[in-house]
Amino acid sequence: MSKADQMLAILWLIKSHKRITAKQLAEKLEIHIRTVYRYIDALCASGVPIISDSGHHGGYRLLGQFNEAPLVFDLDEQKALIHAAAFALEAGYPFGEKLNQAVTKLKIYTNQEQLEQIYLHEQGLDVILPQADAAEASLLREVEVAVVQRVTLHMHYQKGYGSATAERHLDPYGLVCWKNKCYVVGHCHLRQEIRSFRVDRIRELSRTDLTFERPVDFSARQFILAGVLPDSDKPEVLVSVKITGREQALDDLCGHWFLTHALVERTKHEAHFQLQEKAIYSHLPYQLLSYGGTIQIKEPKLLIEMLMEITQNLHQHYASAQID
Repeated sequence: MSKADQMLAILWLIKSHKRITAKQLAEKLEIHIRTVYRYIDALCASGVPIISDSGHHGGYRLLGQFNEAPLVFDLDEQKALIHAAAFALEAGYPFGEKLNQAVTKLKIYTNQEQLEQIYLHEQGLDVILPQADAAEASLLREVEVAVVQRVTLHMHYQKGYGSATAERHLDPYGLVCWKNKCYVVGHCHLRQEIRSFRVDRIRELSRTDLTFERPVDFSARQFILAGVLPDSDKPEVLVSVKITGREQALDDLCGHWFLTHALVERTKHEAHFQLQEKAIYSHLPYQLLSYGGTIQIKEPKLLIEMLMEITQNLHQHYASAQID
């Protein structure tokens, strides 16, 4: 057995006995008794509260409440879990209460030195992310349970930015958090195809008596990405997009999740992309507007015209608002 396996075996043997001696541990695992001492010292250093009782009926035992703890984490693992919990809670993780309980348990089953280090690591990392409100968190919990239990959902869904809603029956295959929004992906009974729905646009949600079978190897993540990234299996004519500007602005632009895959060439003050034409007619012009005068489009002319049209429409919109 490896060192880790032997240490875990020692832990379980101590846990399963009222008391057990180092000699008994060595005999059961067929290792030298000095190795047992080293491994027990290592377990104690990692936070396992092993008590050594001397005397004729002595031996090793675990401190009372630790008998309920199934796992042992070293300091780096504890730090990683604490930091991951901070990200999840700030992002609106729907099972935040249980996550806090788990973190509390993690702190209980550790020694004082590690506990002090955990508090230092907690203070060393802050996370600021858009949080889901209480209503959305409740919806996320319901949807997640339905995904696991394979239960069909009935929902009233708001389409676009209007107030009208549509009724849908959905077999939820999975939840995806994307760009600070949560989506449920599944089979829509109305459209008879797999669709994605923003959770924050679900106005009413209830379970039905229907159940379903999830497609084998289906990935909700891949479904979402396939809808926003170019389809390599269906090649289109690519359009050359050249943008000049300030170095920092171009760095930010080239690092964008949508554009990074399309970058062909980059110099200090110019970036050259190859993009599908549909991107120029959809979201790319609006994305570029946020950079203002820090960048300038060199080609294609179509993209320049799109930006001019958008800005002119915005100018007219706000000019008419001033008149009214």
